[in-house]
Amino acid sequence: MNFFYRLWCRTYQTVFKIAWPFIALREPTLLSGPGSLQKLPEIVKTKGIDRILLVTDGGLVKAGLVAPLVERFTREGVGVTVYDGTVPNPTIDNIEEAYAIYLKVKAQGLVALGGGSAMDVAKAVGARVVNPKKTIRQMKGVLKVHRDLPPLFAIPTTAGTGSEATLAAVVTDAKTKEKYAINDPVLVPAMAVLDPRLTVSLPKHITSTTGIDALTHAVEAYIGRGNTQKTRKHARKAVHLIFHNLERVFQNGEDIGARSAMQLAAYEAGLAFTRAYVGNVHAIAHTLGGFYHVPHGLANAVILPYVLDFYGPRAAGALAELSFEAGVGRSEDSQAKNAERFIAAIRDLNARLGIPSKIVDTIKDEDLDPMIDRAMAEANPLYPVPVIMDRRDFRAIYEAIRR
Repeated sequence: MNFFYRLWCRTYQTVFKIAWPFIALREPTLLSGPGSLQKLPEIVKTKGIDRILLVTDGGLVKAGLVAPLVERFTREGVGVTVYDGTVPNPTIDNIEEAYAIYLKVKAQGLVALGGGSAMDVAKAVGARVVNPKKTIRQMKGVLKVHRDLPPLFAIPTTAGTGSEATLAAVVTDAKTKEKYAINDPVLVPAMAVLDPRLTVSLPKHITSTTGIDALTHAVEAYIGRGNTQKTRKHARKAVHLIFHNLERVFQNGEDIGARSAMQLAAYEAGLAFTRAYVGNVHAIAHTLGGFYHVPHGLANAVILPYVLDFYGPRAAGALAELSFEAGVGRSEDSQAKNAERFIAAIRDLNARLGIPSKIVDTIKDEDLDPMIDRAMAEANPLYPVPVIMDRRDFRAIYEAIRR
């Protein structure tokens, strides 16, 4: 890689790391535990909010999770309009449709019920509300929203994205197949509701891939150069909880204790990467979502071990530390050996969860170059990864996961 290109990336990252402590970044008020969702309508009402837009998806409506919540809000005197058009890898059209409804009903706040997609839509709608003259694309990148959003209450029904704790909204442009993030501290929800009962009915394949999504957030935050003592603590806790609970809840979806632990793990990982960023795994995964609608958690789960292998000695120390949180580290062994054990533990966990090791028959030859371009543009210079990847490196990862 060109020395000056790498120097530019590292300089950019260093400036951001120095600046971050001076940027106000709140954590959501946390409401957690079985049945905690029942308390939300009363809390919303006490904030003087009379009308909300509830952003969710059709699957949750059919599952019967939306109607009881609407009824409870209504009893508290809060009018609810439901937008259930959210799709996986939500699009600009999704956001504009929900935004139009928000304006029509003169809503005063947003409730996001669902996985990361519902929260992405709600955050982006909030960004449009306070920036009516800006398009979604104009807010792409870092610190381009500026204004405080209407009150946003996030209710995750999966344990993976951590979006209820983060400053990011991920958007897909259906016309260009580009998937990108809007990053601004004002996007952090005012409140996160972690009610494990909402995750009990999750299918096994969603439980598994969203769980490894959370693991990816924690690992990338921990091994990057943008971390702090606080983000490392959040990441270590997330890794520990995931390795000790994900397989358990995969085998028994009604294990409320394990469900609660996985929700907390996703939340802790979200707190970690909000300040410390993610990395090249996400840059590649976003292209798979944008081009082929590969679910984000699945893409991360497949890619993660390959990228960690690529980092080699540059990430060995941090990965060795995480090996002890995963329960596979040995104090008498070297950092390199424990790092290898940690990567092997991820592969073994993926296998036990039924997650494939590759994404075959998906990536087309003609799409490789534009996908590499977009992964490079997302990762560099922003992500403070252990090793800055160039075009050849990205190509090697794409080739590894598709053959």
